[in-house]
Amino acid sequence: MADDDRDKTRRPDPDALLALAEKDRRGKLTIFLGAAPGVGKTYAMLSRAGRLKADGIDVVVGLVETHGRGETAALLDGLEVLPRQRIAHRGRMLEELDLDAALARKPRIVIVDELAHSNPEGSRHPKRHQDIEELIAAGIDVWTALNIQHLESLADLVAQITGVTVRERVPDVVLKRADEVILVDLPPTELIDRLKEGKVYLPESASRAVDRFFRLGNLTALRELALRRTADRVDDQMVDYLKQNAIDGPWATGERLIVCVGSDPLSEKVVRVASRLASGLNAPWIVVSIEHADREVETPERLQKIESLFRLAEQLGAETRRIIGNDFVEEILKLARREHATQIVIGTRRRRGMERLFSKSLPEALSRKASGLGVYMVTPEKNEKRRPTLRLPAPNLALLPQSAVIAFGFVASTTAVGKVIDQFIDLPNISLLFLLAVLGASVSGGYLSAFLAALMSTLAYNFFFIDPLHTFTIAAPHEVFALFVFLAVAIIAGGFASRIREQAEGARIRATALQSLYDFSRKLAGTAKTEDAIWLAVSQLQASLKRSVVLLLARNGELGVAAAWPPDSDLDITDLTAARWAHEKREPAGHGTGTLPNSRFEFRPLLGPHGIVGVCGIEHSAERLDLNAERSLTAILDQTAIALDRARLAEETVTQAARLEGERYREALLSSISHDLRTPLATITGAVTGLRQLGERMTPENRDDLLQSIEEESGRMSRFVANLLDMTRIEAGTLKPKRDWVDVTDVIQSAVDRTRKYSPGRAIETGIAPDLPLIKGDSVLLGQVLFNLLDNAVKYGGEEPINVYARRDGADVLISVTDLGKGIPSEDLDRVFEKFYRRGKPDGRAPGTGLGLSIARGFVEAMGGKIHAESPALKKRGTRVVMRFPGAEGSRTEPR
Repeated sequence: MADDDRDKTRRPDPDALLALAEKDRRGKLTIFLGAAPGVGKTYAMLSRAGRLKADGIDVVVGLVETHGRGETAALLDGLEVLPRQRIAHRGRMLEELDLDAALARKPRIVIVDELAHSNPEGSRHPKRHQDIEELIAAGIDVWTALNIQHLESLADLVAQITGVTVRERVPDVVLKRADEVILVDLPPTELIDRLKEGKVYLPESASRAVDRFFRLGNLTALRELALRRTADRVDDQMVDYLKQNAIDGPWATGERLIVCVGSDPLSEKVVRVASRLASGLNAPWIVVSIEHADREVETPERLQKIESLFRLAEQLGAETRRIIGNDFVEEILKLARREHATQIVIGTRRRRGMERLFSKSLPEALSRKASGLGVYMVTPEKNEKRRPTLRLPAPNLALLPQSAVIAFGFVASTTAVGKVIDQFIDLPNISLLFLLAVLGASVSGGYLSAFLAALMSTLAYNFFFIDPLHTFTIAAPHEVFALFVFLAVAIIAGGFASRIREQAEGARIRATALQSLYDFSRKLAGTAKTEDAIWLAVSQLQASLKRSVVLLLARNGELGVAAAWPPDSDLDITDLTAARWAHEKREPAGHGTGTLPNSRFEFRPLLGPHGIVGVCGIEHSAERLDLNAERSLTAILDQTAIALDRARLAEETVTQAARLEGERYREALLSSISHDLRTPLATITGAVTGLRQLGERMTPENRDDLLQSIEEESGRMSRFVANLLDMTRIEAGTLKPKRDWVDVTDVIQSAVDRTRKYSPGRAIETGIAPDLPLIKGDSVLLGQVLFNLLDNAVKYGGEEPINVYARRDGADVLISVTDLGKGIPSEDLDRVFEKFYRRGKPDGRAPGTGLGLSIARGFVEAMGGKIHAESPALKKRGTRVVMRFPGAEGSRTEPR
């Protein structure tokens, strides 16, 4: 392909363009990165701020720590410094960043020093980098400073290099999302000289710092880390630029990592090593934990450990997954193939003796089967405690009395049965009865009961059935061997039976949760209103979690409580602030999160397919949510978000349909007015102009014709306005017909006479049956209905006569108006009674508003009657409109 053709087909990466558009809506984050304290990060920030201030840029200082350095403090002259917020903490007053003051001032650039700083308890956010994130979200550019040892993924490496554990850490994702990283570098020897001169710390602290942290080897290693991270960030920016501008260049290598973790102590190191590896390779990475599908083996402590690992991985920029399966190797490889991973990172340890002989480790099994994939093994430190290989189920000592009672009951019953059998039958294998006792105890009480039953069975079998009886002495050597074999078999069988019991219990728990979710989904699918979905969700959550639950929705731009269970649950100022944060930022807030952790509730956003629909708050409890409860919570929240979004869309659809219907009526009305008013107005205007201009020169016949035209067109306009007023009365529900005795014959004759007056050339035939009963109704409205029907027949009925008939049909009175025009298609027989409906197109159509039949239906139904249209009527053509009214019993009219 030619270069020109390649240029035409090359397109920017859409994800990169979306990321760029998102950055344009936010403020910019600039990080001044250094290898260690004292390299001049704050000095560089203030020097640059002074130059921009001189150029007229709105730069303010939100918070800067000079640490007593005079040359740094001198740079504050001429810069606006925001007052600090004073917070009482453990008996002393601390001066912190006033976040609300910075948001209210809203400068173009604000300087906030020490990115890794931890805020005191009671602050809006636990960490300063979260304060900075809020400033950036408000559209304010932020400058800040960071030392490389404060990065989360480097914490263990820095501790290994320097021997100092860094407590204040920043997630790597903060540095990754920075718009600009400026490296402030200083050679290690020069930094040590500055320290000795007292330009970094006070003299009494400088000597201790040189001995502990500021060693030449430490500073050199930290400097290398800072240079590498800055280079990685520059490479990321270059790749983003190439993608946004569709430029061929040095693209990323395409590496992708799968990181396997568990609840063991080595997993934290695995996550940190994988983070550094992913950063060096510029590769995305997924942290995965695998659980057994056939049993629940995770204790709350282990689940909490895995949750902590997942939070750490997400802070370092990883994606997290949970997988359920029994074949761990196959599940890992399946995920790696699905995600196109190139390397698997997993922790391993040295295995000794019999352990290596009889079992293969997970890393070894992966290495054998992972063809085409690299397996990166992370090993523990020398002084790291080895985890025991064989992990027997840890007994719950609180259940020991109950387990002992269960075991004793089964063993005692079995012993009694065995003694009875031994009295009548000499059985050499009577020990098999005690296996039944062990199995029964394991099924009833679990592994601890099975273990105790095995020991008791061994003792009981020895005491009651092995010679010499009623002693624990064993005379025959083979009986000793048989007894120990029995004990081993009993323990193994009890273990298998207890495991089956655990599997059944786990299956029961999962089935119960699945059934509960199914019932909730079925009920939620049948709800069309937002209020029903809200109350169904909070009641289901409270029943599943046994905690107070609140659900908040945004109405009229303000977030408020829509439902709570129990109903008396209330939210204080901290809770509402955390809920608003979760709604605005679309991330969890409140208890257990990094935002307003002092709140009693943890608030989670409800994210539907078309955006956020609300916020759900779950009250804090001393017990953490277990894995099943967390899964149920996530599923219920997802389904609730979809249901609320569906209800909102349904309401919007109804509103939109009503709006479109109104637009259609409005368009029909304007079209009708433009046609039905313009024609009579033009006729009247022409006649009046002719009379005024010609005057006496016109013949009496011409003058009469013009006056007659004025009268006819005025009458048409009057009928048009009357129809509009009648339709308005019907729509508003203010039409209240009279309930008098009405003679149908008189009404028909009056309507026919009125029609003949306006259409003298049309033939109208009437046929009224004798002995018609009177009807209850309004003679004026009935006359208007007949006139509208006759007027409609005149317009569309052709030149044939119009027939009006009235007859009895049982106790009812039928009145019909029939014409012999073209008729109405069968699919339009109901539509002719809709407002503004007309047959044909505007060009060349008969005059009329399209309201006559609609008004007729409204009047007839208001008087308790029914109306419908039939077509064809006669000779396979024409239209008949039939009205049915209940007749009055015992009343008759005279024949005419």
